[in-house]
Amino acid sequence: MRFDELRALLDRHAQPTGTTAIEGLHIAKVEHSGPPSVEMSGTVLAVLAQGAKRLAVGDQVHEYQPGDYLVTYMDLPVTGTFVGATPEAPALGFALVLDPSAIADLLLDVRPGDLSRVHHKVTPAVAVGTLTSELLDAAIRLIRLLDHPGDRAALAPLIKREILWRLVTGQHGTAVRQLGLAESGLHHIAGAVRWIRDHYDEPFRVADLARMSGMSPSAFYRNFHIATAQSPIRFQKLIRLQRARLLLLSDGRDITAVAHRVGYDSPSQFSREYRRMYGISPSATPPTAQIP
Repeated sequence: MRFDELRALLDRHAQPTGTTAIEGLHIAKVEHSGPPSVEMSGTVLAVLAQGAKRLAVGDQVHEYQPGDYLVTYMDLPVTGTFVGATPEAPALGFALVLDPSAIADLLLDVRPGDLSRVHHKVTPAVAVGTLTSELLDAAIRLIRLLDHPGDRAALAPLIKREILWRLVTGQHGTAVRQLGLAESGLHHIAGAVRWIRDHYDEPFRVADLARMSGMSPSAFYRNFHIATAQSPIRFQKLIRLQRARLLLLSDGRDITAVAHRVGYDSPSQFSREYRRMYGISPSATPPTAQIP
């Protein structure tokens, strides 16, 4: 596969912010393998041209490297780290945001029979697949457009659509297609995930989320765990602790105030769970420190 060209393109266009002139395209260049950090996965296609990355989602661990692709179907808290990155051999990769509406438009244009029947069974929200030459070629052509600004407006949407086609017809196409279907099981679980993320500081009952998702409580709990590799309560806890860390890093406000702000009634419980997740107490988190 043509990883030499991809490495050169990514190295040339990598910026500290990770952003590019193409909407939804992000490039990463990492020269040091730091400790695992908690981040939000986004809904993306991710490909590495050099190095490897390890991603923990709930009780599952995924690792990908050149020759693989990683795809995420909903925005989840994950613990990630690049493996073996050095200044001499930095990790180089890109991520392309997957737009459910673009997938829906693509599926509308597909003739009956062009794709196997879409299954609505919930699948894991993070998967690693084998990168095909067709998918890699389309990705390289998209990134080349960073060198040709006059062509971007006309060609980038076409190449993004081609990349989506390669995904919906590829190894994990069944799950990718669910992103564009309003009545898919994965879509309903994604709605529950968004609700917890937006109301992380509020108590909830699993039965209420199940009703919102159109499932029985037992089916909802089972499908939520399949998609996110964790329970709804565990998911909420990760979001709360992540928000708490951002608050502590930004201004170091009172620990008790932060605990209450993110939904904890007990500051001592907050401190225990924070230490378990980040390896330090909330009071040891220095304000204005760089967020990993």
